[in-house]
Amino acid sequence: MHEQGNRLNHKLRVLVRLDLDCGQAEVAAQGHVTARSLQALYVVVKRANHLKEGLHLVLDISHARVEPAALEQLRECSASHHLPPAIDPLQSECQLSILAPAENAPAPRPRRLAA
Repeated sequence: MHEQGNRLNHKLRVLVRLDLDCGQAEVAAQGHVTARSLQALYVVVKRANHLKEGLHLVLDISHARVEPAALEQLRECSASHHLPPAIDPLQSECQLSILAPAENAPAPRPRRLAA
């Protein structure tokens, strides 16, 4: 899709940071996360998960454009502690936390100011 010479960027850029001493890995993704590109992201998460047993994974998609269906799939994986069977047929334990973009986060409740 083009808009006045500007092209929408559908590329996904991924950076993995590991701290094996603390048992944590961060997978940071930027770009456009769709249901299709999510499959590639799952592969990166799976590889990171297999580096050390009990590793806590943080998937930071806070700087990405994330389609609602993709975000829902990620939240389901986080809640179930498993990646999709097509990605991980052995269904290894996966401690996954999601840092979602602000636009996908629930709106904060309005506060009343005291008089």
